Amino acid sequence: MFGTGILKGLGVTLRRAAGTFIDDFARVPSRYTDVIETAQGKLIRQPTDAKGLFTIQYPEEKRQMPENFRYIPMLLYEEDTGEDRCTACGICAKVCPPQCIWIVRDQDENGKPITRPAAFYIDASICMSCSFCAEYCPFDAIKMNHDYELATYDRYPGLILNKAELSVPTSYYAALYPSAWAEEERIRAEKEAKKAARGKKPEPAAPAAKPAAKPAAAQPEPKAAAKPAAPAAAPAAPAAPAAKAKAKGGHWSPIPADYSGEVIKSALPLPPVPAEGVSASGISWSRIMALREKQLASYRERRKAEGKEVKL
Repeated sequence: MFGTGILKGLGVTLRRAAGTFIDDFARVPSRYTDVIETAQGKLIRQPTDAKGLFTIQYPEEKRQMPENFRYIPMLLYEEDTGEDRCTACGICAKVCPPQCIWIVRDQDENGKPITRPAAFYIDASICMSCSFCAEYCPFDAIKMNHDYELATYDRYPGLILNKAELSVPTSYYAALYPSAWAEEERIRAEKEAKKAARGKKPEPAAPAAKPAAKPAAAQPEPKAAAKPAAPAAAPAAPAAPAAKAKAKGGHWSPIPADYSGEVIKSALPLPPVPAEGVSASGISWSRIMALREKQLASYRERRKAEGKEVKL
């Protein structure tokens, strides 16, 4: 009444603005010092206990996303072999609420289905980033990406992402999700150790040592003849050597265990700026320029080894 509501609202704004400067001065020299320099710009880690307004000069500066941030899904492939983790089982497409995923299973020259996708598409315009596809995937082949810069001038085909655009190596996922990657590798190593233990046949036990032969019953002999001495006991058989357990390494990891660089600290390099500029083709090109040639070359080689040419 009589303008008291306006005064209360201005007071909230004033306290918010004043808290920003007070918190900035309290963090000597500033709360914007946790910066990671990259070739494409700066990543700023926002403190979780910051008060007031936290301003970043976008796009020159970008906020580092937390590990659990999720956006558009991505497909993983093994960096050492180039093989896709996806087996085209179709579970992700079945559980997707908006039905934005569709898969085409690959075939051999005889038309027999192969456990790998020939095509994989996601309509990013209707994807709700629920991560159901990542949760239900039995092969850890699909995960949620942190790339949120997907703006384009046209919806079709700019926001229809294909397999080449969605594919990333396992090291990329390890950089985005260091905690989840470490836990998954631990579980995978335990499963492989149990599988190796089940498949290993126990070695036969060494035969027991033969007991010493009993002396034959003494025959009555003349007193002059000396009684034969009892034969000595047979030497005990040597104990069987202990089976040496073969050290079985865990699942191959593209990141050394003793590595502690900036990438492992969830500092992922930003995507490069497209040469074509900000356009539908430029945005798509910027996401795949570092992986497209390698992915397509690996795919061509695999299909060529099978005797089937691929035109891409």
